[in-house]
Amino acid sequence: MKTAVVYYSLEGNTEYAALKVAEALGADVIRIRPKKAYPTEGFKKFFHGGKDATFKSRPELEPYSFSRDGYDLVILCSPVWAGTFTPPLRSFLAENDLRGMRVAVMVSSSGGNTAKCISQISEAAGAETLAAEVSLVDPKTRPSEENERRIAAFIEELENIRRTEE
Repeated sequence: MKTAVVYYSLEGNTEYAALKVAEALGADVIRIRPKKAYPTEGFKKFFHGGKDATFKSRPELEPYSFSRDGYDLVILCSPVWAGTFTPPLRSFLAENDLRGMRVAVMVSSSGGNTAKCISQISEAAGAETLAAEVSLVDPKTRPSEENERRIAAFIEELENIRRTEE
C-alpha cells in the first residue's frame, strides 16, 4: 500500500510525529508550507494563525508534489489552531480531491479537545470514515511516554490495514 504523509508544522511538534510515522511505514513525506510564513513568536503568532484558522483562510502554498493516483492511503497531519486545523492544510485539501481515498488523521495540540478538529479535517478531505486517527500533546516540546504509545498504536493500526489489503 503506497502511503503519503502530508503535514504542516509551525513549531516542529507535528513534524516530529509525522516523520516518525512516515519512517515506520516507509511513506512518502509531503511537507506543505505557505508562501508567506506564519510568525513563530509572541502575540503575532497567535493573532495571525488564530485569525486565519478561524476564518478558514487558504494561503498560497510553496510548490509540492502530490498526485492522488499515486497513493492508497493519505495521512493528514496538522497542529490544532483555534480549535480547527491549519490554513495550509486547508489549502492542500482545497487543491486535492481526496474523496473516496483511504485517509488517516494525526493532530497535535497543547491540550484540550481535538475531536472537533479531527472531524473537520475528515469532512474537508471528503472521507466517509477515517482509517485511523490520533491526537498528541506537543510531542516534540513536551515528550512523554503517552505520546510515544499513541504514535506506536497509530502506526500499528495503519500497518494492520496494510496487511489486510495485501
